[in-house]
Amino acid sequence: MEKSLKKHLQNSLLVGDGAMATYLYQQGAPVGHCTEEIVLSNPKLIAQVHLEYYQAGARLIETHTYGANRERLTRYGLENKVTRLNREAVHVARQSVPNDAFVVGTIGSICAGRVSHYDEDLYGDLYEEQAIALLHAGVDGLLLETFLDLKEALIAVDVIRPLTDLPIILQLSMIGVGRTRDAYTLSEAFQLLAEHGVDGIGLNCRQGPVEMLRNLEKVIVPENLLLSAFPNAGRLGMNEGKLNYPSSPLHFKETAQLLVDQGIRLIGGCCGTTPAHIANLSEAIQSLTPVNRVNPAEDVWKTTHHPPIQVKRSRPTIVEKVKKERTIICEWDPPRDLDISQFLLGAERLHQVGVDSITMADNSLATARMSNLALGAIVKSQLGVDPLLHVACRDRNLLGQQSHLMGLHALGIDQILVITGDPTRMGDLPGANSIYDVTSIEFIHMVKELNKGISFSGKNLNQSAQFVVGAAFNPHVRQMEAAVQRLSKKVEAGADFVMTQPVYDSKKLIEVYEATKEIEIPTFIGVMPLTGERNALYLHNEVPGIKIPQEVLQRMEHKHGEEGRKEGIIIAKELLDLAMEKFHGIYLITPFSFYEMTEELTQYIRQKDQKRMKEVI
Repeated sequence: MEKSLKKHLQNSLLVGDGAMATYLYQQGAPVGHCTEEIVLSNPKLIAQVHLEYYQAGARLIETHTYGANRERLTRYGLENKVTRLNREAVHVARQSVPNDAFVVGTIGSICAGRVSHYDEDLYGDLYEEQAIALLHAGVDGLLLETFLDLKEALIAVDVIRPLTDLPIILQLSMIGVGRTRDAYTLSEAFQLLAEHGVDGIGLNCRQGPVEMLRNLEKVIVPENLLLSAFPNAGRLGMNEGKLNYPSSPLHFKETAQLLVDQGIRLIGGCCGTTPAHIANLSEAIQSLTPVNRVNPAEDVWKTTHHPPIQVKRSRPTIVEKVKKERTIICEWDPPRDLDISQFLLGAERLHQVGVDSITMADNSLATARMSNLALGAIVKSQLGVDPLLHVACRDRNLLGQQSHLMGLHALGIDQILVITGDPTRMGDLPGANSIYDVTSIEFIHMVKELNKGISFSGKNLNQSAQFVVGAAFNPHVRQMEAAVQRLSKKVEAGADFVMTQPVYDSKKLIEVYEATKEIEIPTFIGVMPLTGERNALYLHNEVPGIKIPQEVLQRMEHKHGEEGRKEGIIIAKELLDLAMEKFHGIYLITPFSFYEMTEELTQYIRQKDQKRMKEVI
């Protein structure tokens, strides 16, 4: 008689296996290695782990294919082995345990904790490719696991469900309690998954048994859905310099009854668990019988959730201004030392001559400078100037980035420019690490989520941020079309305005105008006066993202000191004459500490605008 996983779970409890990757690391597998590849290079080791879990009492064995998708395998040069690896993993699992065990094909989240901004069609193709390989190899069902975002989970379910009538169980992974990372309540997520055709739902990874229990006690589970739980062996921590999981096998035995009481039919282990954990779990399960799920009276998370408070801004943003009138952004960077007197003097002078917002780089050229957050707060409070802070992807992981942005919000600083950031190896601390947890496109998207009152992890923030987010645009590229396509992606991610790298000739300025005029958000054209011949040669030959035409280089020849700065001002004014015809937004970049040059250019712009207004009148 053919065995049915779905029928078995409808009538009985079933013990699943435990962790594979973390257990392999304990056996000596190198950390950072693609453990899925071991199915091909050392199948006996994988078979031994499967057998150990079976002997511990597991009767559901997962194929070692969590990360066996093309996206992940490409990182290891294994992208052409997707089908072979998945099929071999099923074969190894089947051959390693007796026939009374169910073998399910495991498919893990491709995002896997990274930023949830991706190509949905591509992800659908990747999930479909892996599922077909597992199904053709003869699994008893599919276990889709460790999905932080409901949106990604539904992509996987929607492409896999039409492929098979075998049971599909999908397990979400919770960062906190009650909500997915993309802000759905757990009850909403379970309901939508049911509507899209899964046979079972549950939780796995990140949380231990007690934390998982807190989620399950308050969730509304749709009728007739099977419920599963595969907790971690507690939260990953550091002990004596080593990463480990704190939950003992006995803890799994002691909490088994509590999980079964929630209606769990399938129970196993995730990261940090071992055959010892599963043996204790199996021993506890033997004396238990299935319990029908009893839902709470209401969705606690939904009824207690209030829309985030909207904070009103007292003054118009640069985006609001530039749609009505000429708006000038001036870059005036923080000092490299501890003396801020010159910085404050320059900021005050620039404000007095009519700069709408002072923008400050985030350690430009990877050179350590004073915190632009601190100086932005001082400029705002002491001078009444709206700061516009650059935020680089380079210097902070996601934890630090969210904390930084929350601090900006608390200070009332809500205009930012998201940039990638120059790599640290080119700066004055070359031994520092460049982090780059996210791209600038992904980061823009995440900042805009804060504006919905949703944190990077999907938690409700109780208040909506109001960030106005700028995107950088480098026109000094070989293929302008490719640069515009990348800019379009930033706009799709939520960018509100564009700031360009400085341009140095009319031809390039017109090219930028033509390339960006169809972009739906305002563009601030960058102009930075040259200070002399050496400055021009340095920018042209040694600074990424800047190119200066030969004609301008020739004009700067043999010009140094005050003479060089005067010629730089003349060239900049010529550019501004044209820029003011094409762009409402001007982005003046102060060279070195010569704020007087930017002051003169700001006055030039304001005077020309006043003259034109008089002529119109």
